Amino acid sequence: MAAIKKRRVFEEGHRRKYLVIADESQEVEAALYFAALRAAHTGGSILLLYVIEPQEYQHWVGVRQVQLEEETAKAKALFRLFRRKLNAAGFESVETEEVIREGKKAEAILELIDEDEDIAVLTLGAATDAMGPGPLVSSLAAGKTAGTFPIPITIVPGNLTLEDLQALA
Repeated sequence: MAAIKKRRVFEEGHRRKYLVIADESQEVEAALYFAALRAAHTGGSILLLYVIEPQEYQHWVGVRQVQLEEETAKAKALFRLFRRKLNAAGFESVETEEVIREGKKAEAILELIDEDEDIAVLTLGAATDAMGPGPLVSSLAAGKTAGTFPIPITIVPGNLTLEDLQALA
């Protein structure tokens, strides 16, 4: 891993961003609401990242292009859904930024953190099923890079409701 870039969230013209990985998991909602609460309390914003992961059949250009178009449409739909959820929960004033990347999820997350010095916290939701906390939590927060990750990782239990989170954040 390269040298950790200095975060600039307290410098003039910069503000703290809470990175949330946009996907269709149940636990993402807890991460989204927690990030919104923290952003509202600290004057920050939310950065939503959707990663289009490579498929095995990418050697067919036409198939790859269709997959990219479908995944991009899905990402934009998720971004709209998350914005509606935030507005309905009273977070109209919390700004969101949306980024779509291609590649392996963990690598795309690290690249974005390296590029954007305003990202201060990665907020992940932990799955509540018997399979464990989920692949991202397992690989980033408990994996080989956990001790050298460039920013703090907040893991939000996926079973917490907005009301629960309001008492905590």
